[in-house]
Amino acid sequence: MKTTIDLPDDLFIEAKATAARRRTTLKELITRSLRREIGSGPSLESPSDPHFRSGPLGLPVLKSTGPRMSADEYSRLIAQREAEEDEKHLQRPRP
Repeated sequence: MKTTIDLPDDLFIEAKATAARRRTTLKELITRSLRREIGSGPSLESPSDPHFRSGPLGLPVLKSTGPRMSADEYSRLIAQREAEEDEKHLQRPRP
């Protein structure tokens, strides 16, 4: 359906710029914004790509699919990986 909306100039300019930065159309930006504001209509998640969802700014965000990892666990895994890499370099014969 077509309609006319009277927007303040500064809001229109910012909306056009935001749509351009997101590589989408003004129509799509306004549609998503209204759906988010009203809380109705189809989900913002893309059924064609189950790995992504729409973030709060309407940009694609990777869905988390694996187990959560604490910072300590992450640091331990990085240290382990670095130790393995160091061991490989030490075992490599020199020319």
